[in-house]
Amino acid sequence: MERCLAVELTRTIRHDGQGGVRDTLASPADVAEWLAAQADLLPPDFPAHQVPLDDTTHAQLVELRGAIRFLFADVVRAHTGPDAEAGQLVADTRRVRSPDAAVRQLNAAAAAAPQVLRLTWPDNDGRPATPRADRLLLTEDQRAALVALLANSAIALLTGPERDRLRACPAPRCVHYFIQAHPRQQWCKPSCGNRTRVARYYQRHLPG
Repeated sequence: MERCLAVELTRTIRHDGQGGVRDTLASPADVAEWLAAQADLLPPDFPAHQVPLDDTTHAQLVELRGAIRFLFADVVRAHTGPDAEAGQLVADTRRVRSPDAAVRQLNAAAAAAPQVLRLTWPDNDGRPATPRADRLLLTEDQRAALVALLANSAIALLTGPERDRLRACPAPRCVHYFIQAHPRQQWCKPSCGNRTRVARYYQRHLPG
């Protein structure tokens, strides 16, 4: 499954197996655990250990997650299959009232840590080099830097080619978004596909 920071943040809301949703980002301790799991998606020189793992960081990430999920829901409506439950697509967006509010929130988060491009030119022992552009966040506030990284990830996804591959999983009770790895991918993970097929089987074989 293709991963990006913004999508991984939205996936901290998941179904609870009983028709509701469960928040796996429910405390600062959960933020610490989630951040450690995203180490491979963070810039190599990002000082994750310096991010204050407190109530303020937790609240900012939860608010940002709601804005991102709101905008993701708007994008995927054109691709929503008949099995998708509309209420699931906007789970955790109760604090966001409109697309304009979500956009303002996302832009404010990104602006909290302005960024510049830094060119890296590796030494390839005389062979042609492959230059790389790294984004540097211009702030000493690591909380603002983390929030900006997440906001920038969402903005890049919402405005880039991957936008057309963003989907909401149509499996029963699933509330996850994902980026399609190939055009035929319907579910965020194989177990969701299995659950959908089982649900359809039982629906077809109901008495009467």
